[in-house]
Amino acid sequence: MKTQERRPTPEQIPGQKQDYPASQEQMTPKPDSDLSNYKPADKLLNKVAFITGGDSGIGRAVAIAYAMEGANVAIFFDQSTEDAEVTKKAVESKQKECLVIQGDVRDFDTCKRAIEQTVEHFGHLDILVNNAAYQMAQQKFEDVSLEQFRRTMETNVFGYFYMVKAALPHLKEGDSIINTGSIVGKMGKGMLVDYATSKGAVHAFTKSLAQSLGERKIRVNSVVPGPVWTPNIPATMPVEKVDNYDTDGILKRAGQPEELAPAYVFLAAADSSFVTGALYDVTGGQLAA
Repeated sequence: MKTQERRPTPEQIPGQKQDYPASQEQMTPKPDSDLSNYKPADKLLNKVAFITGGDSGIGRAVAIAYAMEGANVAIFFDQSTEDAEVTKKAVESKQKECLVIQGDVRDFDTCKRAIEQTVEHFGHLDILVNNAAYQMAQQKFEDVSLEQFRRTMETNVFGYFYMVKAALPHLKEGDSIINTGSIVGKMGKGMLVDYATSKGAVHAFTKSLAQSLGERKIRVNSVVPGPVWTPNIPATMPVEKVDNYDTDGILKRAGQPEELAPAYVFLAAADSSFVTGALYDVTGGQLAA
């Protein structure tokens, strides 16, 4: 078991760069997403969860945690086939099934087919986790191209909308939708103008959707991560920002994916039956302005 003191400190994360999309298997150190510190309690027995961006990072950790809690999972990913296979094997090692589906959240028909494939395979759907995201840091606003802005918004906002549209006919009272927001969606970030904008939209989408689905007793919440050591960091941030990543929060280190996963379990389980429309901060003390 890993203690808090054994988690990587900023000094143990060297500057590094990978082409987008980065591979979790090639990161130094590898993100901690094996859930070896997690103690399951059968909170999601016989549930089925669909997780976008489930191949690596936070999505992988959530998939493993859900499996440990008794759920079968479908992971939806775009490009990182190697990472997706690692996640599949990790879920199967918990004696649960992992359906792997490749596709782009920016295409509604693809999202609809993926949800239908999941329901056909498992027979039902109980949890939707919108987690896939795109970001690319730019030092100057002028460097944010029209193409980049469109890709960011289509992935991070349209993709969430599309998945809810596709999944909603299969969801029922007591089911849960969980969106991944970001602390920068609350406080802004100069080098991530488009990404921060999209995450602010996710937060508003979460609150509005919770109100819209309240009468149907489908809960909608958002986990709001702070800096987390995932493949997006070496793939999208300048090397000098990756070096010693990240000391902005009170705890003075980046989070690890497995430290985010319990929040997703809580929001999917009956433990959070009185929680909807919430932005659930897991930021290491990086506080919004």
